[in-house]
Amino acid sequence: MAEETENNETEQAPDVAAAPAEAAARREPQEVVPPKERRRRARAGKAAKTPTRKPRTPEERHADRVAERRKKAQVRSADRTRARQKAREAGGTAQTTPPREHGAGRQKTRQGVVVSDKADKTITVRIDIARRHRRYEKIVRTSSTLHAHDESNDAHIGDTVIVRECRPMSRIKRWRLIEVVERAQ
Repeated sequence: MAEETENNETEQAPDVAAAPAEAAARREPQEVVPPKERRRRARAGKAAKTPTRKPRTPEERHADRVAERRKKAQVRSADRTRARQKAREAGGTAQTTPPREHGAGRQKTRQGVVVSDKADKTITVRIDIARRHRRYEKIVRTSSTLHAHDESNDAHIGDTVIVRECRPMSRIKRWRLIEVVERAQ
Protein backbone atom coordinates (compact mmCIF):
# COMPACT_ATOMS: atom_id res chain seq x y z
CA MET A 1 0.00 0.00 0.00
CA ALA A 2 2.83 2.31 0.73
CA GLU A 3 4.09 1.65 -2.74
CA GLU A 4 0.71 2.49 -4.22
CA THR A 5 0.59 5.81 -2.42
CA GLU A 6 4.09 6.57 -3.62
CA ASN A 7 3.10 5.71 -7.16
CA ASN A 8 0.03 7.87 -6.87
CA GLU A 9 2.13 10.74 -5.52
CA THR A 10 4.67 10.36 -8.27
CA GLU A 11 1.95 10.19 -10.85
CA GLN A 12 0.24 13.23 -9.39
CA ALA A 13 3.41 15.24 -9.05
CA PRO A 14 4.09 15.50 -12.76
CA ASP A 15 0.40 16.31 -13.31
CA VAL A 16 0.46 19.09 -10.73
CA ALA A 17 3.61 20.54 -12.22
CA ALA A 18 2.24 20.33 -15.74
CA ALA A 19 -1.21 21.71 -14.84
CA PRO A 20 -0.36 25.44 -14.89
CA ALA A 21 1.52 25.10 -18.14
CA GLU A 22 -1.32 23.15 -19.75
CA ALA A 23 -3.88 25.61 -18.39
CA ALA A 24 -1.92 28.52 -19.83
CA ALA A 25 -1.68 26.73 -23.15
CA ARG A 26 -5.39 25.84 -23.13
CA ARG A 27 -6.44 29.38 -22.18
CA GLU A 28 -7.23 31.41 -25.26
CA PRO A 29 -5.38 34.71 -25.73
CA GLN A 30 -7.15 37.58 -23.89
CA GLU A 31 -9.17 39.65 -26.33
CA VAL A 32 -8.28 43.35 -26.33
CA VAL A 33 -11.57 45.29 -26.46
CA PRO A 34 -11.64 49.04 -27.03
CA PRO A 35 -13.53 51.10 -24.40
CA LYS A 36 -16.40 51.99 -26.73
CA GLU A 37 -16.99 48.36 -27.62
CA ARG A 38 -16.80 47.44 -23.93
CA ARG A 39 -19.53 50.01 -23.11
CA ARG A 40 -21.66 48.82 -26.03
CA ARG A 41 -21.46 45.23 -24.81
CA ALA A 42 -22.31 46.29 -21.26
CA ARG A 43 -25.37 48.20 -22.48
CA ALA A 44 -26.46 45.23 -24.59
CA GLY A 45 -26.13 42.99 -21.53
CA LYS A 46 -28.25 45.35 -19.44
CA ALA A 47 -30.89 45.52 -22.16
CA ALA A 48 -31.08 41.74 -22.27
CA LYS A 49 -31.63 41.61 -18.50
CA THR A 50 -34.49 44.14 -18.40
CA PRO A 51 -37.95 42.75 -19.02
CA THR A 52 -39.43 43.85 -22.30
CA ARG A 53 -42.92 45.31 -22.45
CA LYS A 54 -45.43 43.67 -24.67
CA PRO A 55 -46.11 45.66 -27.83
CA ARG A 56 -49.09 48.00 -27.63
CA THR A 57 -51.52 48.88 -30.37
CA PRO A 58 -51.71 52.44 -31.70
CA GLU A 59 -55.14 52.79 -30.07
CA GLU A 60 -53.69 51.91 -26.65
CA ARG A 61 -50.85 54.41 -27.07
CA HIS A 62 -53.33 57.09 -28.16
CA ALA A 63 -55.54 56.39 -25.16
CA ASP A 64 -52.52 56.77 -22.86
CA ARG A 65 -51.58 60.09 -24.49
CA VAL A 66 -55.13 61.41 -24.14
CA ALA A 67 -55.24 60.40 -20.47
CA GLU A 68 -51.88 62.10 -19.84
CA ARG A 69 -53.06 65.30 -21.57
CA ARG A 70 -56.27 65.31 -19.55
CA LYS A 71 -54.28 64.97 -16.33
CA LYS A 72 -51.96 67.85 -17.29
CA ALA A 73 -54.93 70.03 -18.29
CA GLN A 74 -56.49 69.52 -14.87
CA VAL A 75 -53.24 70.56 -13.19
CA ARG A 76 -53.02 73.70 -15.38
CA SER A 77 -56.64 74.58 -14.68
CA ALA A 78 -56.08 74.24 -10.94
CA ASP A 79 -52.97 76.46 -11.18
CA ARG A 80 -54.88 79.14 -13.09
CA THR A 81 -57.72 79.06 -10.59
CA ARG A 82 -55.22 79.40 -7.74
CA ALA A 83 -53.53 82.36 -9.49
CA ARG A 84 -56.88 84.10 -10.03
CA GLN A 85 -57.82 83.60 -6.39
CA LYS A 86 -54.45 84.96 -5.27
CA ALA A 87 -54.85 88.03 -7.52
CA ARG A 88 -58.34 88.71 -6.10
CA GLU A 89 -57.01 88.49 -2.55
CA ALA A 90 -54.18 90.87 -3.42
CA GLY A 91 -56.77 93.42 -4.54
CA GLY A 92 -55.74 93.44 -8.18
CA THR A 93 -57.82 92.38 -11.11
CA ALA A 94 -57.75 88.78 -12.23
CA GLN A 95 -56.94 89.86 -15.77
CA THR A 96 -53.25 89.26 -16.51
CA THR A 97 -53.11 90.83 -19.99
CA PRO A 98 -53.79 94.52 -20.60
CA PRO A 99 -57.02 95.41 -22.39
CA ARG A 100 -56.72 95.35 -26.16
CA GLU A 101 -56.05 98.70 -27.74
CA HIS A 102 -57.91 97.93 -30.91
CA GLY A 103 -60.18 95.28 -32.27
CA ALA A 104 -62.63 94.96 -35.09
CA GLY A 105 -63.46 98.47 -36.27
CA ARG A 106 -61.18 100.26 -33.76
CA GLN A 107 -58.09 101.90 -35.21
CA LYS A 108 -54.74 102.10 -33.46
CA THR A 109 -53.71 105.48 -32.07
CA ARG A 110 -50.10 106.59 -31.57
CA GLN A 111 -48.39 109.66 -30.15
CA GLY A 112 -45.08 110.81 -31.59
CA VAL A 113 -42.87 113.67 -32.67
CA VAL A 114 -42.85 115.11 -36.20
CA VAL A 115 -39.40 114.69 -37.76
CA SER A 116 -40.25 115.92 -41.26
CA ASP A 117 -42.97 118.03 -42.90
CA LYS A 118 -41.30 118.64 -46.28
CA ALA A 119 -43.81 116.65 -48.32
CA ASP A 120 -47.14 118.29 -49.15
CA LYS A 121 -49.97 117.09 -46.88
CA THR A 122 -47.67 114.43 -45.34
CA ILE A 123 -45.71 114.35 -42.11
CA THR A 124 -43.16 111.83 -40.90
CA VAL A 125 -43.71 110.92 -37.25
CA ARG A 126 -41.20 109.19 -34.95
CA ILE A 127 -42.86 106.89 -32.42
CA ASP A 128 -40.62 106.27 -29.39
CA ILE A 129 -41.21 102.96 -27.61
CA ALA A 130 -39.77 102.08 -24.19
CA ARG A 131 -40.57 98.62 -22.91
CA ARG A 132 -39.11 96.13 -20.49
CA HIS A 133 -37.19 93.17 -21.92
CA ARG A 134 -39.05 89.96 -21.13
CA ARG A 135 -36.05 87.99 -19.89
CA TYR A 136 -33.47 90.54 -18.77
CA GLU A 137 -35.93 93.11 -17.38
CA LYS A 138 -33.88 95.97 -18.85
CA ILE A 139 -35.71 98.95 -20.35
CA VAL A 140 -35.20 98.73 -24.13
CA ARG A 141 -35.83 101.90 -26.11
CA THR A 142 -36.66 101.72 -29.82
CA SER A 143 -38.35 103.99 -32.30
CA SER A 144 -40.18 103.61 -35.56
CA THR A 145 -41.22 106.16 -38.15
CA LEU A 146 -44.48 106.32 -40.02
CA HIS A 147 -45.99 108.64 -42.58
CA ALA A 148 -49.27 110.34 -41.77
CA HIS A 149 -51.70 112.40 -43.83
CA ASP A 150 -51.90 116.08 -42.76
CA GLU A 151 -54.64 117.64 -44.91
CA SER A 152 -54.06 121.28 -43.85
CA ASN A 153 -50.25 121.11 -43.36
CA ASP A 154 -50.88 121.97 -39.71
CA ALA A 155 -47.97 120.09 -38.03
CA HIS A 156 -44.31 121.15 -38.23
CA ILE A 157 -40.96 119.66 -37.20
CA GLY A 158 -40.71 119.07 -33.45
CA ASP A 159 -44.47 119.07 -32.77
CA THR A 160 -45.91 116.29 -30.64
CA VAL A 161 -48.89 114.82 -32.48
CA ILE A 162 -51.47 112.06 -32.24
CA VAL A 163 -52.05 109.96 -35.35
CA ARG A 164 -54.67 107.29 -36.02
CA GLU A 165 -54.65 104.31 -38.34
CA CYS A 166 -56.70 104.69 -41.52
CA ARG A 167 -57.20 103.27 -44.99
CA PRO A 168 -54.17 103.33 -47.30
CA MET A 169 -53.80 106.87 -48.64
CA SER A 170 -50.74 106.05 -50.75
CA ARG A 171 -48.02 103.43 -50.96
CA ILE A 172 -46.55 104.39 -47.56
CA LYS A 173 -49.28 106.47 -45.87
CA ARG A 174 -51.61 104.46 -43.64
CA TRP A 175 -52.09 107.00 -40.82
CA ARG A 176 -53.75 110.42 -40.50
CA LEU A 177 -53.15 113.34 -38.18
CA ILE A 178 -55.73 113.66 -35.40
CA GLU A 179 -54.40 116.58 -33.36
CA VAL A 180 -51.27 118.52 -32.49
CA VAL A 181 -50.75 118.00 -28.76
CA GLU A 182 -47.80 120.34 -28.26
CA ARG A 183 -46.15 122.83 -30.60
CA ALA A 184 -42.38 123.05 -30.90
CA GLN A 185 -40.73 126.22 -29.54
